[in-house]
Amino acid sequence: MVQSRTLNRLDQAQLDLVMRRHEMFRNAKIGGARANLSFCDLSGLDLSGRDMAHADFVGASLRGSNLTETKLDCAAFFATDLRQANLERASLIKADLRGACLRGAVLIGANLFEADLRDGSLAEKDRSGHLRILQIEAMPAEASGADLSGANLTNARLSGAMAIHTDFSDAVMRGCKLVRATVRGANFSGSNLEGADLSGADMRGACLRGAVLIGATMTMTELTDAVLDDALTDQPVGRPVTDLGRGLDDLMTDHRIWVGSGGAQGAPLDLSGVDLRQAGGGFAHACLTMLRAVGTTFYGMDLTGVQMQAAVLEGADLRGCSLAEGDLRGITLRNAKLNNANLRRVNLRPLVFDHSRTKIADLSGAKLRYADLGEGSLRGVNLSGADLSFANLMGCELAGADLSSAKLFGAKLERRALTEGVIIEGVVGLKL
Repeated sequence: MVQSRTLNRLDQAQLDLVMRRHEMFRNAKIGGARANLSFCDLSGLDLSGRDMAHADFVGASLRGSNLTETKLDCAAFFATDLRQANLERASLIKADLRGACLRGAVLIGANLFEADLRDGSLAEKDRSGHLRILQIEAMPAEASGADLSGANLTNARLSGAMAIHTDFSDAVMRGCKLVRATVRGANFSGSNLEGADLSGADMRGACLRGAVLIGATMTMTELTDAVLDDALTDQPVGRPVTDLGRGLDDLMTDHRIWVGSGGAQGAPLDLSGVDLRQAGGGFAHACLTMLRAVGTTFYGMDLTGVQMQAAVLEGADLRGCSLAEGDLRGITLRNAKLNNANLRRVNLRPLVFDHSRTKIADLSGAKLRYADLGEGSLRGVNLSGADLSFANLMGCELAGADLSSAKLFGAKLERRALTEGVIIEGVVGLKL
């Protein structure tokens, strides 16, 4: 038996009182109470920036509501109507979104780590003890047309979900469960689906251009008309390491000798177009000054403390790599992929040859979404046209840096860093 249920309409003042008491509850203050907003009509109301973790929104309507940067960890959204809701940069860690309707919702940069978005429907017993299905206006388990670009869906459960034409571009979806999900025409370009389970999923017409599919399970996945250009799989990209003719350790030794002798001995190292994922370790703290590695795949490698002064890595794939504390003065990373890379305390200052010659670090057009550049030295670096959306730039030295036409949506950046000749013409998404 299917039956409708009337929702209890709250106005903003009533909701504000509930949220204040919930925040008191969260801080263990006297007078606090956990928010129970199940079957409430909160459509169009403002919950932005509030702490609503562990709140109960079961069967509620939040259609068109503002939940920007709201903390909603472990909240219950079972069969909740979230159509056209703004959940940009909201935290939904381990939230229960089973049967929720996210059609047209904005979840850009949201954190849905281990969230549950599987199918679900509400049921309760009537007075005679018979089970009845409660019909909420929203359709269950639907995220069609939602914008989840750049969202963190690591280990999220979307098995059986309906997400037609949904935008998952540049989302982190490691270990995500999409078993039998319907994601026809969805945009997964640049997304990280490493270790995801796509068994039986309907991905007809989906765009997976540049997506990471390493270790993904795709048993009986329907991929008719899907775009898989530049997708990173378990198959080698470009040349395997064996094509180098000699062992990589020997080649790196010769390169180190070449650098140390000013070119008099040894030989320079050229790894252009090589897939280094199976090369093993040995790159952390390595001397790779003036390395040439155009279009090389370093995905996920440990390059902590590496010396890459004046190296040329144009178009290289360094997604998920650790380059923390590396010396990258004068490096060329034009159009390189550095999404989710660890670049903390990196040195990207100009490389000084003598009093008249310097070489700036060139990261123009590079993709640095969610990259961590915290406390890095970026003096004079060229980041024109780079995508730094949701990147961490806190504590960075940016004097003289060129950020013209860069994307800084959701980036963490201090106002005082934009002094001393920083070029910001044409920057989009900058909020301080």
